[in-house]
Amino acid sequence: MKRLLLFLLMVLLTMASGAQNNNVLDQLKANPRKAYGNDCPYLFEDAPQTKAPKGYKPFYISHYARHGSRYNWSSKLYKDLDTLLTTAHEKQLLTPEGETFYQKFIAVKEELMTGVGELTQLGWEQHQGIARRMYNQFPEIFKKGGNVLAVSSLSGRCVLSMSAFCQELVQCNPKIEIREQSSRFTLDAVVPTDRQNPHKHHYPKAKPRYEENRSQFKSDNALIDKVMARTFTSTEGLPGDTFKNAYVLIDFYKTLPSINYEGMMGNLITDDELVALWESSNLGSYTWVFTDKYATIPILQDIIQKADAVMAGSSDHLADLRFGHDTFIGPLTVLMGINGADLDPEDPYEVKNCYQNWETCKACNIQLVFYRGKQGRNDILVKCLLNGKEATLPVPTTQTPYYKWSDFKDFYLKRCQDVK
Repeated sequence: MKRLLLFLLMVLLTMASGAQNNNVLDQLKANPRKAYGNDCPYLFEDAPQTKAPKGYKPFYISHYARHGSRYNWSSKLYKDLDTLLTTAHEKQLLTPEGETFYQKFIAVKEELMTGVGELTQLGWEQHQGIARRMYNQFPEIFKKGGNVLAVSSLSGRCVLSMSAFCQELVQCNPKIEIREQSSRFTLDAVVPTDRQNPHKHHYPKAKPRYEENRSQFKSDNALIDKVMARTFTSTEGLPGDTFKNAYVLIDFYKTLPSINYEGMMGNLITDDELVALWESSNLGSYTWVFTDKYATIPILQDIIQKADAVMAGSSDHLADLRFGHDTFIGPLTVLMGINGADLDPEDPYEVKNCYQNWETCKACNIQLVFYRGKQGRNDILVKCLLNGKEATLPVPTTQTPYYKWSDFKDFYLKRCQDVK
């Protein structure tokens, strides 16, 4: 009987995920910027909220966010682009539009190299906006003020993202007291595998099932030839191969909105054209977020432990805030099965219906909002928001998007304990 119930639950979850995501490609067409994947700047989209069951009031939030928009995380992209464009310029292989781009790139090259990995103004503003939205959506939690704990990775862009968020929250209500911390003591809550973490974890890697059928997926590479033809009069004498060179240009293009240089590449590439490449890039993203899902177990355990402390009255936190990286929030989304991200389809064409890499965008965030009913400590519901939008979880419930905290905790503790 239990197996039958579990099977029916999985069917329902799959159907719900399909119903929610059957318009994935339509979403891309409506907003081609989503084709940037995890380079997409945060999207402040409309997010209607389902009214809580009668008698339930929000009282606590547990949160994990990626840092906001930044310069490219590695200097390699800028160095590769410099080598490619400079070689083409010296050999007179650039088209007029390619030459215009080269001159603009050279003018800002020093800034780009200096800024590698740094948070940009847009990244700061993203977290300000998310904090204010959180405050306005759940005023019952924050209106009387109180204590909040915020922790971040040791990375400067995460520390500044945390600072932007916390400053905005205090501006909303000066009665809120926030303790900000970026230290080795709290790495389990944000980046458990950091080499400076005193707690050593060794979790197995996972492999998505679609990888066995990857050859069935047919990539659309038409844009590769278009980009090269628009930029170069000939590819003879260029360093590297055509495919890699095209992706250096494409990857740089996707970073431009985050560093306030949108339009710098003219018409060498357009947002609409990137849509054709998205499904292939999304497959690659699903591989890395799926592979490292178990490494985020300490984060999920931290979420449960801190929430339990609030329920027990040993913590007076209004919220626990965490600021880290896409390499953790992406896998955490899979570990938790948010919107079906853990469904692990065999068909590569089905992957887009359970995971979309634009959800792991700059400043992406998971918010768990806790509601207390009339019964007090033993009458708690929790709702999950992914980038401000209500999300589903694989936890049994009769009142989606609300889940009993006891069911939530039992489900995820077992999921963590079952990993050997």
